[in-house]
Amino acid sequence: MGKPIRLYANAPVTITFALLALAALVLGAVTDGWTTRTLFSVYRAPLSDPLTWVRMVGHVLGHSGYAHYIGNMMLLLVLGPTLEERYGSGSIAVAIVMTALVAGVVQMACFPGTALLGASGIVFMMILLSAFGGTPRGRGVPITLLLVGVLYLGGELWDAIFVRDNISQLSHILGGVCGTVFGFLLTRRGKG
Repeated sequence: MGKPIRLYANAPVTITFALLALAALVLGAVTDGWTTRTLFSVYRAPLSDPLTWVRMVGHVLGHSGYAHYIGNMMLLLVLGPTLEERYGSGSIAVAIVMTALVAGVVQMACFPGTALLGASGIVFMMILLSAFGGTPRGRGVPITLLLVGVLYLGGELWDAIFVRDNISQLSHILGGVCGTVFGFLLTRRGKG
């Protein structure tokens, strides 16, 4: 008889994020969307309201439904473990919070009449950050980064200009820009 199969948390930040987003989804269903609107969506609100600060980062945990959640989590769960192994869980946690904050601030400043929720900006950050994979320090700009940038971000720019839907291409673009910035910073610091 062989050894028993052991489970281990190979990517604690990624797993925690996915579970928190699932909890936010379930809470939203139980409260008929109240918690999703109140805690897990970002929109222009007074800075004197303490929940505004929660929403500025917490919006990445909110999702409009199960399909929205699964679409984001599938990519997050594929990319996150590799990124945590390469750059460290702490660096990925900082990248997630900073990307959420950038998207939240831009949403509040530029789109006062709409709300934003979902982890797609985080997923795009991870996609671009993963394009730095295998890049030795000081080697230059990886061609994979350019190709991913053109394909993903070019598609988002196209959709932002020509497609009318409920998807925030700007949060995808901001996530991609954040992933690129983090990739350069982490590679320069020797984490890559």
